[in-house]
Amino acid sequence: MTQIETTTAGSLPRTQALIDANAARTFADDGFTLESTPEFERLLAEAVRDVVARQRELGITQPGDGEFGKAMSSAVDYGAWWAYSFQRTSGLSLTGANIFTQEPVRSAPGDVRLTSFPDRRDWVAFSEAYQDPTSGISTGKNATEFPATVAPLSYAGHDAIASDVRNLKSALGDDERGFLTAIAPGSAARIDNQHYGSEQEHIDAWVEVLREEYRPITDAGLIVQLDDPSLAENWDQINPEPSVEDYLAFTQIRIDAINEAIKGLPKEQVRLHLCWGSWHGPHSTDIELKHILQTVLGANVGQISFEAANARHEHEWEVWEENKHLIPDDLILVPGVISHSTNLVEHPDLVAQRIARFAKIVGPERVIAATDCGLGGRVHEQIAWAKLESLGEGARRAVARL
Repeated sequence: MTQIETTTAGSLPRTQALIDANAARTFADDGFTLESTPEFERLLAEAVRDVVARQRELGITQPGDGEFGKAMSSAVDYGAWWAYSFQRTSGLSLTGANIFTQEPVRSAPGDVRLTSFPDRRDWVAFSEAYQDPTSGISTGKNATEFPATVAPLSYAGHDAIASDVRNLKSALGDDERGFLTAIAPGSAARIDNQHYGSEQEHIDAWVEVLREEYRPITDAGLIVQLDDPSLAENWDQINPEPSVEDYLAFTQIRIDAINEAIKGLPKEQVRLHLCWGSWHGPHSTDIELKHILQTVLGANVGQISFEAANARHEHEWEVWEENKHLIPDDLILVPGVISHSTNLVEHPDLVAQRIARFAKIVGPERVIAATDCGLGGRVHEQIAWAKLESLGEGARRAVARL
């Protein structure tokens, strides 16, 4: 064995020039689609080349574009990583419920529903801490408006995804395979549905939309990473706490949507990203991995990226070990061995230890070391790059351990 492969979970710190140029862009009549210019596209291409080169220098063997092509803001502040998908989809309007101010929603046995963000069980349990600006808890910026589905959905991001693919491909070396992130259907469908007759129809519509984003990525020989925090994160947003059985039924619909959306794509080029939400809070009500692992393994993907470094979930490497008989023989594990939720820069020996845990379960050739979640906007730029340097060095040290 000569190396342990390394990657990230997506978002990396943007340069100030890119942030300023993005902020200066104008909006289409719908209020959230950003217009582009040749000058902006040249700046974006240069920024992607630079961020790929920097990852390469730090030992990242499967680099991404840092999500630089995804504008994470709009005419209104969505306060959400998934805002980019609104800018690439027709059939939406800024008439949706504000998930930060809407009234709480109650679930019942057999009827699982997502409630408002302030009514999340973790937020309620630690309400004083969440409301204290000096507590150190970070939930991102509060949204003022959210779009709703008000007409048949269709994909409108063909130019944007072509740009993402072109910029990353031009930045990669001949022997590198990179990845691009894309939202999964179940997470996209969390917005308000004012058009389709049921939640299932709404999710099915997003399947058709997002299939058009996934295919250009894999057709270009890149890996598509489906970001689907809803698989685990939804648990905390259901009040009162549902039964595990009800939650698994609720989640299976979203796994089925993934499988339908990626049908026909090369399995080895599809990665699923699972996390418990990126906000910096207690996460005391996160669902345990042992309850959802078998359901998640039903996704017909070649790689699964998951949080394995943060203090709430690091111990769950044992769940993978105890259930290794359930892991498909061709599945590559992409454990997070660097956390996005702490300013501490992990020691390379700790990174190597974390990698070794999973390498001993499935073999080192089936492990790609990564970050728990995106680092951009979650830790300071200087700290983010120090963390990636530790990731690269930790992967080198893991080879010696194994």
